[in-house]
Amino acid sequence: MHGRQIVYKCHLGDLNGLTTPVMLIQSTSFPYHEKPKVEFMADKLTGAARKRAISDLDGWTEVDGRDAITKNYTFDDFGHAFGFMSHCALKAERMDHHPEWFNVYNRVEVTLATHDAGGVTVLDIKLAAFMDKVAARES
Repeated sequence: MHGRQIVYKCHLGDLNGLTTPVMLIQSTSFPYHEKPKVEFMADKLTGAARKRAISDLDGWTEVDGRDAITKNYTFDDFGHAFGFMSHCALKAERMDHHPEWFNVYNRVEVTLATHDAGGVTVLDIKLAAFMDKVAARES
């Protein structure tokens, strides 16, 4: 027997006045103990909110010719670079928001954009801030 779905729309978290819209989807069918599915819904940042969000990040810059942000990280060695990527990959998976990145030995180049929104969203800002915290620990 198939149940119906109940959808709750709300905002999650706060980063410098920015919130992440989310949608919680709970099935009314068995088993009732299942966790609701969380879908992040993010609108493209524009205007003053976009400028403020990007300026609050350390070393992140806008990509020329594309609505995205980028940063290059340099670590002591490959192990630290790979550790950074592994830690960030787990967070990205939980967020269902995956970076574009490139790694050679101790360097990691990261580009963030929300493809569904067509540009930079609060998800990118939050992931960028998280990456900076991880990088500080790996250095």
